[in-house]
Amino acid sequence: QVQLVESGGGLVQPGGSLRLSCTASGSISSITTMGWYRQAPGKQRELAATINKGGSTNYADSVKGRFTISRDNSNTTLYLQMNSLKPEDTAVYYCLYTSLLRTYWGQGTQVTVSS
Repeated sequence: QVQLVESGGGLVQPGGSLRLSCTASGSISSITTMGWYRQAPGKQRELAATINKGGSTNYADSVKGRFTISRDNSNTTLYLQMNSLKPEDTAVYYCLYTSLLRTYWGQGTQVTVSS
């Protein structure tokens, strides 16, 4: 079992920055991929960024060049640095950890981009 807790969300003006954190506990050694997904009101949950155990990253086209995913060496903390935020980035952001057998989700943190 893996438990995930996100933090760092909030209200920010367009063009601003936020850094999300996801703290993991439990059976971290089984994890192969970590990532951030987001869900805007009335829309399906979508991928924002992922990073695998080897450090390779993948980004949605909508966030490339603005968001950076990273992790600490022990994989206990996952980050999402979000720069040049736009109103369309407004969503609940969810942390995800996956192993070969299971996918674990955090409870989500709200990000609102508005003037």
